[in-house]
Amino acid sequence: MKSEEKKKAAPARFPLSRERVLECAVSIADRDGIGALTMRSLAAALEVKPMSLYYYVANKGEILDAIIDMVFAEINVPSSTGSWSDEMRLRAASVRTALSRHPWAIGLLESRTAPGPATLRHHDATLGVLRGAGFSVQSAAHAYALLDSYTYGFAMQEAALPFTGPDTAASVTDPIVQMFATGEYPHLMEIATEHVLQPGYDFGDEFGIGLELILESLQRWIPDSRAGS
Repeated sequence: MKSEEKKKAAPARFPLSRERVLECAVSIADRDGIGALTMRSLAAALEVKPMSLYYYVANKGEILDAIIDMVFAEINVPSSTGSWSDEMRLRAASVRTALSRHPWAIGLLESRTAPGPATLRHHDATLGVLRGAGFSVQSAAHAYALLDSYTYGFAMQEAALPFTGPDTAASVTDPIVQMFATGEYPHLMEIATEHVLQPGYDFGDEFGIGLELILESLQRWIPDSRAGS
């Protein structure tokens, strides 16, 4: 009787599946970083033997391909029905949000040689919006590279900062500002006291400012007849 009660009280074991394996891989990377993701750590998290995973994935490379595609699936797919600049704003914001959830993916989004369907769909739609707006093949490629370089670079810088959100920089910058008291670094003192340490300062606000400068510059690459689209 007691053995039957123990069986009933035991937690349910979810059957292993490719989807469960990949979701667990993302969880490990989100929590501990991509370096912590191994076949052994993944098996341990799923409470199975490492060999059991090979029924669902061939190797770690296939896992990386798949979880990068999962990140791309979270990103807004640009639409050809809106203005190209609005779609690029939405896309950039969506990429930044996805990378804030999965900072381990920042250096991997463009590294895989076997991109998945969500990745390919995203790239194709983005290029489609740029081409539909009037960018030439070459200028669309340049625009895409520039937007990605800026967005990924900002996400990397943002993830590395020792503070987040508005009015959080002071805890880090106050001790540094004290080093400027000698007057040896007047421009650093100026930017700290008149900008960074002002109420409401949020480094994240810089993202929209830089993006607008890029979009305004890219607009010049569109022939005059299409500039208003």
